[in-house]
Amino acid sequence: MPVEGGSSSGSASAARHPKQKRKAHSLSIRRTNSTEERPPGIQRGDMLEGQDSKLPISLRNNLLDLFGQIEREFENLYIENLELRREIDSLNERLSGDGQTVDGGDPSKGALKAKASHSTSQLSQKLKTTYKASTSKIVSSFKATTGSRALCQLLKEYVGHRDGIWDLSVTRTVPVVLGTASADHSALLWSIETGKCLLRYAGHAGSVNSIKFHPTEQMALTASGDQTAHIWRYMVQLPAPQPPPDVTAPCDDDQDSSDREEGEVDGEGPGEVPTVRVATATLKSHQGVVIAADWLVGGRQVVTASWDRAANLYEVETSELVHTLTGHDQELTHCCTHPTQRLVVTSSRDTTFRLWDFRDPSIHSVNVFQGHTDTVTSAVFTVGDNVVSGSDDRTVKVWDLKNMRSPIATIRTDSAVNRISVSANQRIIALPHDNRQVRLFDMSGVRLARLPRSNRMNLTHVCVCVCVSIFVQGHRRMVCCTAWNEENQSCNLFTCGFDRQAIGWNINIPALLQEK
Repeated sequence: MPVEGGSSSGSASAARHPKQKRKAHSLSIRRTNSTEERPPGIQRGDMLEGQDSKLPISLRNNLLDLFGQIEREFENLYIENLELRREIDSLNERLSGDGQTVDGGDPSKGALKAKASHSTSQLSQKLKTTYKASTSKIVSSFKATTGSRALCQLLKEYVGHRDGIWDLSVTRTVPVVLGTASADHSALLWSIETGKCLLRYAGHAGSVNSIKFHPTEQMALTASGDQTAHIWRYMVQLPAPQPPPDVTAPCDDDQDSSDREEGEVDGEGPGEVPTVRVATATLKSHQGVVIAADWLVGGRQVVTASWDRAANLYEVETSELVHTLTGHDQELTHCCTHPTQRLVVTSSRDTTFRLWDFRDPSIHSVNVFQGHTDTVTSAVFTVGDNVVSGSDDRTVKVWDLKNMRSPIATIRTDSAVNRISVSANQRIIALPHDNRQVRLFDMSGVRLARLPRSNRMNLTHVCVCVCVSIFVQGHRRMVCCTAWNEENQSCNLFTCGFDRQAIGWNINIPALLQEK
């Protein structure tokens, strides 16, 4: 997670301190630099010579790399085939050697031949099964990806930050805009439809770790590595709408992010946009990085979570510290407020999350929940009576507020889970992962879909037929956060990650639920 102060590039690497794990990397295509990996006498630049091609040389080279991967795939299967054939030949030799010691009239010789035939048949079947399993696995992967792409389409990329994006949120007032919080010490507001940056907040001196919008006014709350949380006002004017993008069109930019320089930024970026540098209120009672902040129902109070192991409750109008919520044994990672009640949930590296109840002004009760075995990266309320928690232990658990002794559903994944979100209407959980994936589940733990991630190639092969689908889509680094926006029928889910971009998705929720 984000770090305190420092340059944008320095903060990006150190920002994972509380989680102690590596950033997820995109698929890296190893380039062919040796003539040993090509047909003798053919150089890389000569492989397409003589063809009337209008493709630029960079794209042609990328195609060569992709077909090189196909060749290596077949090479692996060929080697496996050779190993199995060696096993068959070795068994046949042993059986033949044993048969020579038996007299011609011995009836056991026929049994021995039957045994050899049976063993050879078994190994042949094993060979066929291996090929079938390998092919089926690749084909199934291809079909799952194309199906997910049909239900979950990338609509817009929001590019302009110069470091990883930790958090994002959608305004609850008109005009509806997207806000992003980045390790580059800034928060940006974006037009959802056009992807244009509308405003920059540059009041923090450290990584901006979270952003949340006031429920009724044009105010934003940001938490930072400079040990403060800021409340600031904004005014934006939406640009004229543009024609909707063709989501089925192939992507021409086939450059993998691993080939880019660290300081290089895609797209036009925010450019000369209006900049806010002074906060309306500065909340500065913490002694460590403020990792998250949120508005309580009504917007008159806010809660902040910090690496100093405490959460603070403030009055917005006076910036006065009302309560300090202590009890966690290690750094806090997230905080969230209930949409309709004065409830707060905080999560921590101590593997627990705590539920704080402020509904009775005279009683501030707290309940501790120990359902995970590693850092609880986030815990969020749903519109109903549920809490959903995600963890570095690669699980997400759904809890009932009326009975929190054990989870009512457990989702097991193959990668650590970051800041999750739950849709208000359909109660679908969006899981951002360290491995670049975003998965969608329902509240009972049934997987609905996986959003397309950055991929250079989908490969299926049956016998000698090869089908290749090349696309670049989704995040290229760790996905840090998700946020739903169901009021927008087109762009209804947003994700952000350490690849310095936010992405707007169209999730076909009715079709998704129908396929369940």
